[in-house]
Amino acid sequence: MASLRRTTSDGPGMRTMHGRVLWFVVLLLGWAAAAGAAPQQPEGAPLALTLDEAIARGLAESARLAELEGRRDAAAAAEAGRGAARLPLVALQGGYMRTNHVEEFSVPQPGAPPRLLYPDVPDNYRARLDFQWPIYTAGRTDALERAARAERTAAGEDLAAARADLRVEIARAFWALVTAREAERVLDRSLASVDAHVLDLRNRLEQGLIPPNDVLSAEAQQAREQLLAIEAANTRGIAEAALRRLLGIDDFRPIEPRAALAPEGGPAGAGQTPQALVETARGARAERRALAARAAAAEARAAAAAAGRRPQVGLGAGYDYARPNPRIFPRAAEWQDSWDVSVNVTWSLWDGGRTRAERAEAAALAGAMRARVTEFDRQLAFEISERRLELESSLAAIPVAEAGVRAAAEARRVVGDRFDAGVATSTDVLDAETALMQAELSRTRALANVRLAEARLERARGR
Repeated sequence: MASLRRTTSDGPGMRTMHGRVLWFVVLLLGWAAAAGAAPQQPEGAPLALTLDEAIARGLAESARLAELEGRRDAAAAAEAGRGAARLPLVALQGGYMRTNHVEEFSVPQPGAPPRLLYPDVPDNYRARLDFQWPIYTAGRTDALERAARAERTAAGEDLAAARADLRVEIARAFWALVTAREAERVLDRSLASVDAHVLDLRNRLEQGLIPPNDVLSAEAQQAREQLLAIEAANTRGIAEAALRRLLGIDDFRPIEPRAALAPEGGPAGAGQTPQALVETARGARAERRALAARAAAAEARAAAAAAGRRPQVGLGAGYDYARPNPRIFPRAAEWQDSWDVSVNVTWSLWDGGRTRAERAEAAALAGAMRARVTEFDRQLAFEISERRLELESSLAAIPVAEAGVRAAAEARRVVGDRFDAGVATSTDVLDAETALMQAELSRTRALANVRLAEARLERARGR
């Protein structure tokens, strides 16, 4: 044993092997530590999302909504600026002016030196604290503030409308992806069934039970379904890319929507008459509120333009500290102060028609906005009716599609039994397979149409 221990410890080959084993253990421990520090979700893992999660993520990542939020904030700042126009303005002014030399003017006095009335002071300094307050603008300031407030409201409604549009767009892309995945699964099942049937036919051909044309017909059907499966995979990829764009996902992880196509509960707006749906939508649609707000803004601007024909009254005041001070006589090359208070009245008697044109422009814009509101109401009534009929027809198609799937499945089973018994041809089996596949795809489209119709009706209702 002593000799064995000495050989294992002193032999160069064993020392080399021990070193390699030790190096392998170190590498293994380092790999285990790196694996423990790695994230739980491997790169490229599917991103599972429900519809609500997809909508929330899309709203948070939308660049279009960020732009509209900026426009709304800009409109709010403009409103604050219009409101500040009614407040006084206080300004500190200062200046320096260099003038040419002039001949000094003095008046002789009996028994005294001449009195200097206008000295030569080429360096002129001036500082003024100025105060201006428009105390009466004939309603112009109030009208402009109302117009700015209406524009800010309209910008907020534009943002709400864009959010609603984005919700519908995300829902459409989400259900398109669900539909594409379901269609892909249907085609995969059908293709697996056809593959099994082709394999069975080949075995029968080898046994001499069927002619070669039966196998060739089945292989042709197999090729057609393979092409359909490729197209379905491509459609699923495009739908996934569209949803990825709306959600602001930069990587190329596959998206796994967690939702069932089968609708849950009753249809949206069930139990309400079309007139009630239209009345509800008129108050809920952000686009209509935005149009009404812009019409009010145009009317306020028309009122502001009309106020330009009336007198404007302002209060002014100031404190001057200058060298020389032009308000003090005789002029002296020294710092002197003075102050003033004034009430100024401005009345534009003739401006060449500018005020009238500005008022006419604003009034025409207000009329145009009111006409757009009327047109929107008419279009809304049509949209509600269209979306309601679309949903009702989509719901009515589901039982028919389900019945078609049941009938096609039963027909496929009967034909398969007859084929096994030798009283049906392979062509009958392929026809039954095709009919079942088409029925399942029709059911998938019917379920998807219900989901899309529900989303469109909710959008039309202003939800």
